[in-house]
Amino acid sequence: MDTKELLKKVRKIEIKTRRLSDHIFGGEYHSTFKGRGMTFSEVRQYQFGDDVRAIDWNVTARYNEPYIKVFEEERELTMMLMVDISGSELFGSSNQFKNEIITEISATLAFSALQNNDKVGLILFSDQIELFIPPKKGKSHVLRIIRELIEFKPKSNKTDLAVALKYLTNVMKKKAIVFVLSDFITEDYLQTLRITGKKHDVTGIRIYDEREEAIPNIGMVQMEDAETGTLQLVNTQSKKVRNDYGKFYRERVDYFQSTFSKSGCGVLNCRVDESYVKKLLGYFKRRG
Repeated sequence: MDTKELLKKVRKIEIKTRRLSDHIFGGEYHSTFKGRGMTFSEVRQYQFGDDVRAIDWNVTARYNEPYIKVFEEERELTMMLMVDISGSELFGSSNQFKNEIITEISATLAFSALQNNDKVGLILFSDQIELFIPPKKGKSHVLRIIRELIEFKPKSNKTDLAVALKYLTNVMKKKAIVFVLSDFITEDYLQTLRITGKKHDVTGIRIYDEREEAIPNIGMVQMEDAETGTLQLVNTQSKKVRNDYGKFYRERVDYFQSTFSKSGCGVLNCRVDESYVKKLLGYFKRRG
């Protein structure tokens, strides 16, 4: 992808996702993820409907009319986007690949954080840490994150979520809002997630394609493992082959659901042909 094409793609994603964050998600995000507390801002004259408990009696006595204290929310929150860029994300049977939906969701979340003056950082991972962008504020920083999500080429196609979670725990000393975006076709991350979940506010967003859930009966087919590159002839007419694959897939999904729940983390499932807008909005409303 040349620079002109890349910038065009970044701009297209910015327009779509910024509109969503400005008109829909910015306020929901603010309501869902609260700041650290309230700080005193100013005093002003009492207006009808104000909470009488906020009256500043000293100022009221001095001016002989009611004044109230105004407080503002202390934010300075940090959002970390942890994005799986292994080979299995380059799959999609409808009009979009999983990694394209992941990019749009990440951009929407990043612009929602930007709208609320929060910092945003990025970790791209496979079975190793591919890229770390420390949390910062600003539009140019968010656009850089989108560029990396579009054009970054991983060194490995495999997945190891535990490695990424350990890295997050080491680099992020203060509590962060963490979104892990992946298809979660991986395992052995329960203990690591439990540690991460105690320190951070973690949500797992599983992006999947309905064609991954079962192998259709279409005879002998040469298949490639997206993460290992291994080619193999598969007899899809075999009921055992189809059942074994279905069992393998369900076990990974169940592991994701139970592991995140046991660790006190949020769970969101989004199919590539579904509206991630409705899914995200519903999740924010439930949490808020």
